[in-house]
Amino acid sequence: MNLPLFIAKRLYSSRTSTQRVSRPAVTIAILGIAIGLAVMIVSVCVVLGFKSEIKEKVVGFGSHIQLSSIYRDNIFESSPIACNDSLYQVIKKIPGIKSYQRFITKSAILKTDEQFRGAALKGIGQEYNLDFLKKHLQEGEFPVFSDTASTNKIVVSRLIADQMQLKLGDKVYCYFMDENIRARRFQIAGIYQTYLSEFDKNFIYTDLYTLKKLNSWEDDQMGGLEIMIDNFEELDITYRKLMKKVNTQLDHYGNAYYTASITMLYPHLFSWLSLLDMNVWIILVLMIAVAGFTMISGLLIIILERTQMIGLLKALGATNKTIRHAFLYFAVFLIGRGMIIGNLLGFGLCWLQDTFGLIHLRPETYYVDTVPILINPLLIIAINVGTLIVSVLFLVGPSFLVSHIHPAKSMKFE
Repeated sequence: MNLPLFIAKRLYSSRTSTQRVSRPAVTIAILGIAIGLAVMIVSVCVVLGFKSEIKEKVVGFGSHIQLSSIYRDNIFESSPIACNDSLYQVIKKIPGIKSYQRFITKSAILKTDEQFRGAALKGIGQEYNLDFLKKHLQEGEFPVFSDTASTNKIVVSRLIADQMQLKLGDKVYCYFMDENIRARRFQIAGIYQTYLSEFDKNFIYTDLYTLKKLNSWEDDQMGGLEIMIDNFEELDITYRKLMKKVNTQLDHYGNAYYTASITMLYPHLFSWLSLLDMNVWIILVLMIAVAGFTMISGLLIIILERTQMIGLLKALGATNKTIRHAFLYFAVFLIGRGMIIGNLLGFGLCWLQDTFGLIHLRPETYYVDTVPILINPLLIIAINVGTLIVSVLFLVGPSFLVSHIHPAKSMKFE
């Protein structure tokens, strides 16, 4: 029979186990554990949600890795590279690469009778994966863009449409500033919105054929390839493999290939996401510390109020170790109750936010209109286990107070 566990169970199940003074302390300790754990669960789920949403949007616009020309000055203006079977065969042989798609970007000026602004047209072909863009499409549709015929249609962002006072079906002129100024008239086929302002304010989608003809490129010349990989966690590994194969290699036109990962193209966004991780660690440390200190105060009060019981147990032959373990078991029961409440509270808040989107944000600042939630079961289990272990370790020191209680004196204690 485990005597400390038996004593702890009797203390926990007894209606008189929490006396007049210790009852508020025990309640506060349980609430400290519950609130601390709930805050940790919500914080982790919110940060994971933010990171997932931002990564999805950035990758949706720019893929995991971009292969382009080494002479490309910026993301809004492409320099040509040859995209042919020999290049595709090299890419297919690299482990971890899931797919690739052609693109061309070209700077332009949009003009209506009353408004004008700069933008970047992005030409895409029939193989382009539109799942992400269709998910954020608000009006209209994405035409079947081709590399063999012009559709004379574009898909613009809500931000551009509002600034230019454009509606679905409107026609707008795009002016291209090369050696000669050329104009093309496009019809608005769709309007999308991702709230990622850095992209929404710049990118307009059209077909590859139009931009290729405007640039007077050969049939196999493109602005580059957007390459998707199987696992974002292996981005650096896959990028280095691709870089070794194609970087500084020349196509048959004499243009050099160059690769860049999405973290290299948009370092500021991924640095911001890394700062969110630091904030979570600070919250975890603070919440565990608060929960631990409330449990310490509660345990000390319980031990002091149970001085007579401790003295009686010692008089009956119980060792300090046995009594200490009994109080530690009792504390574990209280921690467990607090953790159950904390999990119910934390998951309840996450479910409410994920289902109803109760808390709204400024999308201009946070890139999303509501607080996103993503639950990682393994991470939540780790938080629960870590909270239990750290809380118990906090209580090992205070439990030694038992060894300073003498049976003769404690029997007179009231």
